[in-house]
Amino acid sequence: MRRINPKGRAEHERAVDALRASYAAVPPGDTVRLAKKTSNLFRPRSAAGSAGLDVSGLDGVVAVDPVARTADVQGMCTYEDLVDATLPHGLMPLVVPQLRTITLGGAVTGLGIESTSWKHGLPHESVTELDILTGAGDVLTVRPEGEHADLYAAFPNSLGSLGYATRLRIELQPIADRVSLRNLRFDDVDELLEVVGEVMKTGEHDGTPVDVMDGVVFRPGESYLVLGTFGGDGPTSDYTGQDIYYRSLRSKATDRLAAYDYLWRWDTDWFWCSAAFGVQHPAVRRLWPRRYRRSDVYHRIVRFENRHGVAARVDRWRGLPARERVVQDVELPLDRTGAFLRWFTQHVPMAPLWLCPLRLRKREWPLYPMHAGTPYVNVGFWGTVPIEPGAADGDANRAIEQQVFELGGHKSLYSDAYYDRGTFDELYGGAAYRAVKDRYDPDHRLTDLYDKVVGRR
Repeated sequence: MRRINPKGRAEHERAVDALRASYAAVPPGDTVRLAKKTSNLFRPRSAAGSAGLDVSGLDGVVAVDPVARTADVQGMCTYEDLVDATLPHGLMPLVVPQLRTITLGGAVTGLGIESTSWKHGLPHESVTELDILTGAGDVLTVRPEGEHADLYAAFPNSLGSLGYATRLRIELQPIADRVSLRNLRFDDVDELLEVVGEVMKTGEHDGTPVDVMDGVVFRPGESYLVLGTFGGDGPTSDYTGQDIYYRSLRSKATDRLAAYDYLWRWDTDWFWCSAAFGVQHPAVRRLWPRRYRRSDVYHRIVRFENRHGVAARVDRWRGLPARERVVQDVELPLDRTGAFLRWFTQHVPMAPLWLCPLRLRKREWPLYPMHAGTPYVNVGFWGTVPIEPGAADGDANRAIEQQVFELGGHKSLYSDAYYDRGTFDELYGGAAYRAVKDRYDPDHRLTDLYDKVVGRR
């Protein structure tokens, strides 16, 4: 872990001034977009339009207040840098998304999730105020109440179509230097979900408080619920070397990780997706430097493949069928998650699956209308499936969308989506979105949310 020194207010204001100047330089009529080279999205990103907004100075922590347990953070700051700034104070954000290079602005406008979400909801719910550059070129401070409360409420899940966060003030919570884990195996996933419901009601399991909770489904008859408590003494495991975290769930009933290693336990192997690059093979792992065992490195490899199709050409040469990318996170009500998992295992040949329980903390949000007080489970699945004879690319994703819709769930929009406009507006607050869009981006200089997410399929 590095120690990150906060930038301070003066440096932050200079960065905002540079952003304003870059906005003023965008010719009238050109689409406004960020000048950023990296992304955690799995949707194609258009390079058309202007040179982009200068966000180069908006990638750090402005200030940490360990007494008030808050941090002022720039929109392009990664969670890796934020954690490095807060952990020396024994603090962490209420929710730390699982990949190091997810940014604060990205997690709020695009939604993020992790194992504290069963208690603290989604990252945007810890934001007490934020500054947003709107499509009209104004930098506004927005809060839950007041003149711009409508923009505050609609910003989550707007994916940059209503503006870009330059500064966010977020709540922090204490974390111990270790996290003690219990890995509970279940042969019946419905029994696992029953325990999830009990923990969400009581905050404990078998008399032990629970601070973090997530799980993995390896196959229909083998799933694990990981319950963690901040604190504990004794040696810790290291999953940045030869050992691989997700495999440990099958061999260890209990475990203990340093706090820093726990927060990034999934990043080292991109959950389990590093297997696609051979990194989990012991011989390859010894040769692959630790500094390259990171999600952003794997993401660059995937982007290269998407551009050049090397693996796809090799598959065609070997006579293998083409494959459809299925990279999704979906939220189901807890009482319908079992039905979705049974459908998925019957229709989509992909495993493991990640389970992450969540619930809203206080209120509902118009562009991702989950119900306050209802427990949900995020199901994450990332990979490819063969396109069967007579099928077309996209059929698996469309079937998943339909099943999630029928079960009263939603899916995150960082990846491929196929909804028609009417269904999209029904699921993602179309009327509320248009009202806020017309107020804060009257000339529609920022790409419309539906066009950005679905496009013209």
